[in-house]
Formats: sequence, structure tokens, C-alpha cells
Amino acid sequence: MKIVQIVPGLADTFYCDNCLRDNGLIRALQRAGHDALIVPLYLPLSSHDQTARKTPVFFGGINVYLQQKCSLFRKTPRWLDRLFDSPKLLNWLARHSSLTDARDLGETTLSMLRGRHGRQAKELDKLTDWLAAEEPVDIVCLSNALLTGLAREIKVRLNVPVICSLEDEDEFVDSLPEPYRQEAWLALVENAAAVDGFIAVSRYYADWMSERLHLSSDRVHVVPIGLDPAGYRPAELPPDPLVIGFLSRLCRDKGLDILIDAFMLLKADARFRTLKLRAAGGHLPADKGFLDQLKERLAREGLEGDVEFLPNLARTDVQAFLRTLSVLSVPARRGEAFGFYILEALASAVPVVQPRHGAFPELLEATGGGLLCEPNDPASLAEAMKIILLDSQKRRKYAEQGRKAVLEQFNIERMVHKSVQIYEQVLRGAE
Repeated sequence: MKIVQIVPGLADTFYCDNCLRDNGLIRALQRAGHDALIVPLYLPLSSHDQTARKTPVFFGGINVYLQQKCSLFRKTPRWLDRLFDSPKLLNWLARHSSLTDARDLGETTLSMLRGRHGRQAKELDKLTDWLAAEEPVDIVCLSNALLTGLAREIKVRLNVPVICSLEDEDEFVDSLPEPYRQEAWLALVENAAAVDGFIAVSRYYADWMSERLHLSSDRVHVVPIGLDPAGYRPAELPPDPLVIGFLSRLCRDKGLDILIDAFMLLKADARFRTLKLRAAGGHLPADKGFLDQLKERLAREGLEGDVEFLPNLARTDVQAFLRTLSVLSVPARRGEAFGFYILEALASAVPVVQPRHGAFPELLEATGGGLLCEPNDPASLAEAMKIILLDSQKRRKYAEQGRKAVLEQFNIERMVHKSVQIYEQVLRGAE
């Protein structure tokens, strides 16, 4: 089967669940004998998430921005567009600029959702021309619902089914200022009619997005993210002193400040005098002010020597980082669709503490790999961590249960098997 996965590239900006899911799936599909390739939009793929075959970047971030702002750039020749799509230039831009403010982001999001009727129609032609030259393609998969503006044109040009993954789109859309937020949701509902099937990463998110996109239950499948266990293993010896870990984008939305508040509460207890915190995951330019404030606060409290920030780790470095932890927590402010970092921690025999919202209760019930706490509550988070940190037997129990569940229930082969079953079902329905 020839499968094309279209994804938003993020270069080396930050740790991204969706990117890890997409790259892991494509690699596993290739190992299973399928002709699968990944096509990035906006920015190149992360340097440590490249798949076997490199493909061009489409809808390059600079071209998307220029075409949104000026009609002249909607007519420029392709040789000029290719200069702006240089991976080196896009990587540099990703590190130093977010390109847009909130208003620009809303306008561009709507334009992309409108597909052929948006301001980036020229970019859509480039993508579909390239896909047509790749024929015969059996199925095209979109990484998230924000890419559904591409669906109609792909179906018309290639005459193939289009599948769309669902993971945390609501967080982005709900962050847009009005009237863009409401208009974006209306566009998503309209675009959903052009998609042949949706794959959500958890039952929680399948139910949530079915309601928001007005989808019948038979159109939404659930396939949890799977992890390739290679390289994930328990530490030979437990960390000494104890270490709390964080692995996600280093930003406010992911609750890094909540974790630091909980860490400070624990440090006030004499039993945790030597406790450390290590935060990994990378950040965008817009996150710099938030991180600077956290570092200043830690310095005022005399704790800067007990906290380490580790941005943009390669995959092998992430695996080594996890083996230095006693417990991991990413206390996201709002419920998330999944949480790949939970699988990574449990595969490394590191228990987790997560807020009681989103898919976290679903994941911890399935794995038995940790505890839940009240959302957005540093004191509740600190109390749950105490239970794990002070009782080595419980810590070992959660670690062993979690690792066993990930290896058996959340492995990449299981994800590939379920995904291919859905692709085949959709293909049969399209005949």
C-alpha cells in the first residue's frame, strides 16, 4: 500500500507529540513493507526525526506568510518560491521568529482551512502536482484537522481517500482571538465532509471532537499512539538523589510553572532537601519571557542549582534523560488528547503523575503507571508526588506495571496493525 502522511514540520523548535506519532508510524509502516512517506508543510522535519526518504517542504512558512499579506506573492514564479523554501532559511526562521502575531495567525489559519479559496491556492497546486507525480498513491493521511483545507483538492486531483488524525487541534483553535476562533470551527465542520475517516488517539478525544465537528461515531476510529521500545530501558540503579522530570514544550500551557510550584512546596519539606528537577523539551521564541521569569524566581528562592533546563534533545538523549528520573509530570493546564511523554517515561520504568483531565485518566487506568492529581493545583501535585517519591516499593510497582503495559498494549506494531486495518476499511468503502 502506498501511503502519504502530510504533517506540519516543526524543525528543531520543541518536543511535539504529533511529530513523534507521525514519524514513528511512517517508519513502522516502511518496516512492515508499505510504501509510506512523510511530507512536511511550513517547516522542515526535525533533524532527528527524518524518515528514510526526504521530501520537499510544501506551504513553506515564508511563502505562506507573504502570500497571506501581499497579492503579488500569490503570482510569483516557482523558482522564486523555492528560494524562500530553503530548509536552512526555514530552520533559521523557526529558531528566531514566530512570523505572526495572534491576528495574523487567525487570518492565516482561516485561509489555510479554506483550501482552494484561501490565499495559498498556489501552494496547494504545488503540493497536488507533486502528489500526482507520485502516483499511484492509495491513501493520503493528514496529521491533524487543521490541514483539512487540503482534503477536497487532493481527492479531486488524485481520486484517493483522505484520512485525518485527531490530536489536540482544539487547543490551538480555542487560542485564536474572535472572530477567528468561531470561524475556524465552522470551517473545520465544513471540511470534515471531505474526509473519509478520522483517527483519534484516545477515546476521550474521539468523543470530544465528534461533538465539536458534528461527526457520527462510525466516522471516528480510536488508535492510541504506539511507541517503538528500542532504546527505552530502565536505569541500572535508581537515581540518587531523587529527580522530578518534565518532558514537553517548555511553556505555560504545559504547566511547567505549576510543576515548579509543586517542586518548591516539596523542597520546603526537609525530606526533600536534595530533590532535583530536570525539564526537557525545547521552546519557541514566544516562550522565552516565560522561561526567564521562572529562572529569575528560582534564583530568588536559591533553587537555581537544583533545576536544569535541557532544550532540543535528540531522541537518544531523551532516552538517556528519562533514565535519570524518579518520576515524571507534565501538568498541562487543559486536558490533552494523549501524552506521548507518558509512554516514553513508562517504557523507561519511570512512574508519572498527571492531572485528572483529558486522556490522562484513560492512559493511567490502562497502564497502572502512576497517580492522578487535581488539575492546575500545585499542592495536589506535590502530595501525589510525595506518595511516589517516599515509597520506593510503590515507585517500583508503578514503574513495572507501566513498562509492561506500554510494551504489550502501546507498542508501535499494534498502532500500525490497527491503522492499516482502518486504511483498508476506508479503501473498500471508496470502491
